[in-house]
Amino acid sequence: MIKKEELPDCPVATTVGLIGSKWKLLIIRNLLERPWRFNELQRDLAGISQKVLTDSLRSMEYDGIITRTVYPEVPPRVEYALSELGESMRPIIKAMEAWGKSYKEGNI
Repeated sequence: MIKKEELPDCPVATTVGLIGSKWKLLIIRNLLERPWRFNELQRDLAGISQKVLTDSLRSMEYDGIITRTVYPEVPPRVEYALSELGESMRPIIKAMEAWGKSYKEGNI
């Protein structure tokens, strides 16, 4: 988790510091669709460990990128969703998606 006063001067480095890990980007990709529960994310993100998913979600919640909602049910239900700040990253993820698609199709 990065404190704002610890962020680098470079805006690109700031962005990378917040969402630069493979798993964070893929979590955000999923949350662009809808809110997800922990086990749904873990099943969908093949290869992610429970610890890495937990740490990534906590870090993104701390940074204000996602929200965590606990519903008062038995058993408790917890959902993760993008915050307004997280939603502002939609163009970044969509641009990465478009570039990856063009690259795979040999257009670039």
